[in-house]
Amino acid sequence: SNTVGAAVRGKDAMYVGGTIAGLTEKTEGKLDLAETAAVFAAKKGAKVTIPYDKIQSLEYGQKAGRRVGLGIAISPLFLLSHKRRHFLTIGFVDEAGKQQGAVFELAKGMVQGTLSVFETKSGKKVEYESEEARKHAGVH
Repeated sequence: SNTVGAAVRGKDAMYVGGTIAGLTEKTEGKLDLAETAAVFAAKKGAKVTIPYDKIQSLEYGQKAGRRVGLGIAISPLFLLSHKRRHFLTIGFVDEAGKQQGAVFELAKGMVQGTLSVFETKSGKKVEYESEEARKHAGVH
């Protein structure tokens, strides 16, 4: 049972914030990269499906949600207590055609693979916020 803020591990991911109804901030779960969509399954049972072909933007860095205009309020304490955290922000359109945004923190070992699947399947390039973010993702 890890306390909130312990680094996510393995296939784990944390939904840090965004516009997804039914998911609260800092929800831990697993991110499954299926054939046509990424599925985030929260430990408490909520599921979010993000079809790759509905993705409009991918952003990776320490500032969450800028690109999708979410300006997600991740509490400064949350950021301060964990130096050098990096987040994946996904901008996409839901079934209703409404603009959505989701910010995830990925377990360290899955960052590179996850970003490359998202790029390949969505046809969108990940925008790295900085050189440091690029290195953090293992992209050179």
